Amino acid sequence: MLGFIIFILFHLAGIALEKWLHIPLPANVIGMALLATALFTKIIKLEWVEGSSQFLLKHMGFFFIPAIVGTAAFADRLQSYWLSIAASIVVSTLMTMLATGLVVKWRHGKGTDRDVSESHSA
Repeated sequence: MLGFIIFILFHLAGIALEKWLHIPLPANVIGMALLATALFTKIIKLEWVEGSSQFLLKHMGFFFIPAIVGTAAFADRLQSYWLSIAASIVVSTLMTMLATGLVVKWRHGKGTDRDVSESHSA
């Protein structure tokens, strides 16, 4: 029960920050970032939220029911526009993979240069 209370408090903190600071992120993302920060800094102990997290993960399919019902409600539109929907999914996936690869390559290159320059200076 403590885990759910912690989750709700962090979600409410995300809502408050979104409203007060006009942050252009959803409140649940802000709350999740705050919770991750609290876990990494050991302000919140993992044991406090682990049981609730496992419960939510075990029943995750339940949370997708609204999305599935919404998709079924628009089945006629999906049939009409399936090609453009499929193309946008493929293109956005490829763009995401490309961007991720370039960032990883860039970060790996920066780390390699730093390691090489440090070893030459020694």
